[in-house]
Amino acid sequence: MTAAVGGAAILGAAPLLTACGGSGVAAAAPTGPPRRGGTLRVGVTGGGASDTLDPHIPATNPDIARVINLYEPLLIRDHEYRLQPVVAQSLTSSADARTWTAVLREGVKFHDGRPVTPADVVATFKRITDPKDPKSGAAGLTMLGEVVPSGSMTVEFRLTEPNAGFDDLLGQYSLGIVPADFDVKRPIGTGPFRLDRFTAGLQSTFVRNEHYWRPGQPYADQLVLINFADDDARINALLSSQVDAIDQVPVALVDVLRSDPRMRVLTSGTGTWLPFTMRVDRPPFDDVRVRQALRLVVDREQMINQVLSGQGRVGNDLYAPFDPAYARELPQRKQNIDEAKQLLAAAGKPDLDIELVTAPIQAGAVEAAQVFQQQAKAAGVNVRIRKLDTTTFYGENYLSWDFAQDFWYTRNYLPQVANGSLPKSPYNETHWSDPEFTDLVTRASSTVDTQARDALLRQAQRIEYDRGGLIVWGFVDQVDAHQAYVAGLVPDRTGVSLSGYQFREAWLGTAGGGAA
Repeated sequence: MTAAVGGAAILGAAPLLTACGGSGVAAAAPTGPPRRGGTLRVGVTGGGASDTLDPHIPATNPDIARVINLYEPLLIRDHEYRLQPVVAQSLTSSADARTWTAVLREGVKFHDGRPVTPADVVATFKRITDPKDPKSGAAGLTMLGEVVPSGSMTVEFRLTEPNAGFDDLLGQYSLGIVPADFDVKRPIGTGPFRLDRFTAGLQSTFVRNEHYWRPGQPYADQLVLINFADDDARINALLSSQVDAIDQVPVALVDVLRSDPRMRVLTSGTGTWLPFTMRVDRPPFDDVRVRQALRLVVDREQMINQVLSGQGRVGNDLYAPFDPAYARELPQRKQNIDEAKQLLAAAGKPDLDIELVTAPIQAGAVEAAQVFQQQAKAAGVNVRIRKLDTTTFYGENYLSWDFAQDFWYTRNYLPQVANGSLPKSPYNETHWSDPEFTDLVTRASSTVDTQARDALLRQAQRIEYDRGGLIVWGFVDQVDAHQAYVAGLVPDRTGVSLSGYQFREAWLGTAGGGAA
């Protein structure tokens, strides 16, 4: 378990699924304090030629895994979905929520040993919000007027309007702090690992950051992330001990892994969702009756049972289920074929024929498309599935598909809206642009009073519930797996795989159990 392996070798592994299930030797989980040393090898879903080391534009799972281990933001959500300071020691707001002051943590250094300074934080946010090349986090920071040093270890974020949830907006893994002279060709951050080698679409190798600020972490000397576009290859690599852990276990294979005493399955209840996305500006989805009909086509319980083998919760065409303002008062939408037919007839589309673009972007995505295709037949809707590879799906036509899918990890409502539900959001798959909705969200963002803000957010959710372009059929339990000798991986509510890809906490015991 200490030798790195090549991605190409693993991708060519012969199928072992039926041969290996339950055939291993029983193994106990390591005990005692965490042990330092060894190489942790992780198989990660997806990725391709467009893989990046840029901290501010991660898109695929391998991108996200690299970003989380190379860089760190001021704040981040922990395993329990609590906002925690990281590079910042604290972040406090003025009474009117117009100025937020970050105190930087003492002793945080970049990979090259230089301490993080206020100037680095200023430069980081200048890079993210560069109007000529805005990064993915820029859309959520439109109220950010300026970032200025206010002391030797303090930085002020001065907003153009009040924003009581600004700390939540900063708690994103895509807002990693980098040095003022950052160059993506020399990717330096404050994360627990620093880059050794990177081959887009195949493999990334990292070594311990000896300057890391958390005492004792990371435990592994080396981290290897290996891309897998194919579920069978990823499972086979785990079963044949070519990797130590994998993300995104297909639910149909969970029992295979559970029957093998060498393996451990890691399940997390999350706010992750796999929406169907309908472009509200393109026919036939520009007719709200068509969107409503397709939402009524879905048997959500069946989706949970068939697509997720019961490992998830029913959705109600809303997201951000952990947000205190989540609109639980709205009636649970259920399958209603008769009403769906009536709506389609009223829209002049009684024999609707549509193309659904899908790809293995996340465990369960393609299966959800197939189940939806079958459910839609009952309403006379013919769904033609067009399956692409992940690279093509997220290629030049991403965000242009008329009817497709996507995946989102857990976020609270306003950060999620900033990312995907405003006209200028970087990932507005449905091309949603509703003036009444935008006005409510804008007012809520600047409302300091919690009760008043939540009331506005519930009104905004009602609009999306009534006329939005998303079909949110459920929330997915995250299911990952690892060898029994891997310790330190725990359930994580953020929805990001394998303990939020926080591999600084993972350590390697022995194949027979216990620490070496």
